[in-house]
Order: sequence, then C-alpha cells, then structure tokens
Amino acid sequence: MKTRKVPMRRCAGCMESFPKKDLIRIVHDKEDRFLLDRSGKASGRGVYLCCREECFRKARKKNALSRSLGVPVPKEDLDRLFEELSAYESESGQN
Repeated sequence: MKTRKVPMRRCAGCMESFPKKDLIRIVHDKEDRFLLDRSGKASGRGVYLCCREECFRKARKKNALSRSLGVPVPKEDLDRLFEELSAYESESGQN
C-alpha cells in the first residue's frame, strides 16, 4: 500500500515546518474579517501558526501576519486573535 504524503506548512512565528494538522490557520476573508480557522478549510487567504503564544508574539513583532495575508491587520483584530489563540492553546493543552 502506498503511503500518503503529509502536507507540511511553515509557522509564520518560528519559521519551522510542521504537519498542516498541527498548526492553526488565521484567515482573511472576503468580508474583510480576520478569523481563527480551526478546521483549516475556511475560504480566504490564510497564514499558519504554531499553537504557542511565543510564536504568535514573534509573528506579531515581525508583522508576519500582515505580510503573509497581503493586508494590514488592525491592532484590535490582533488583540482578539491573540485572546482566541490563548484560549485555544489552553483548551488543547488540557486534552
């Protein structure tokens, strides 16, 4: 039986490659919203991050989200995404 290729993606914070399912995706959609895409299938331009706060901080400091998404991300949206990512990290850490 042929083994399937595991899709890899690069974290915008630490710049390390991981399997796609291990990363979380941030999406900019057509309605100009910035969303945390837990399924990895939402439509729109996406950027991947590790589920760690330090990676989000690095990406924020380097302005990596804005560069990868091709649009400036407002501070309010960055703050909201950081809160959602922190909540997601604590949820997944308890399992």
